[in-house]
Amino acid sequence: MSLNRSLKTSGNLSGKRSVMKRAERIEKLTNDQKFAKGEQSPLGLPKTHVVEK
Repeated sequence: MSLNRSLKTSGNLSGKRSVMKRAERIEKLTNDQKFAKGEQSPLGLPKTHVVEK
């Protein structure tokens, strides 16, 4: 029996993400000089723009 095409996931995972991972947020904030790795806590980071692929 075949799957309905609405249940298939091919291609859905390669789309753009709506959130950044913590490591990506820290890297972006460090590059923008808004975060110091040794001085600030990585919890409660400010929001950043979405990564587009």
